Amino acid sequence: MKTAIFPGSFDPITLGHYDIIERGVKLFDELIIAIGINADKKYMFSLEERKTFIKNCFKHEPKIKVVTYEGLTVHFCQKNNVDFILRGLRNPADFEFEKAIAHTNRDLAPIETVFLLTAASTSYISSSIVRDVIRNGGDYTKLVPAIVRVK
Repeated sequence: MKTAIFPGSFDPITLGHYDIIERGVKLFDELIIAIGINADKKYMFSLEERKTFIKNCFKHEPKIKVVTYEGLTVHFCQKNNVDFILRGLRNPADFEFEKAIAHTNRDLAPIETVFLLTAASTSYISSSIVRDVIRNGGDYTKLVPAIVRVK
């Protein structure tokens, strides 16, 4: 069975994430959406909200599992028999950053990283841009799945 992890903070999940997940799930028998927990980071949405957003987005897809984790992604992979890490690339800067992480991960464990290019229509979207739009009262609904709503 081919299992992949798609790790991230998903604060919040964006249409870019959604696109990568929808395309990535076709490549693997199971896709684990893994929300990383970083105690030093201040999140806009609670862990439970982020988890609920993702679960509700993909409740129709039995091959997707949503979990949380702390620590290194490769350690999560080793503990859970995951052989692949799925990552989305928006631009050359993403590639350089993700390439360094992929090489490091492969040094630490026999984990392969699979890159998917984001769709042209979502390549400009990032969670940090979405948070900035929300903080400043802009229309964020064009950037996230319909399930993501600010209270």
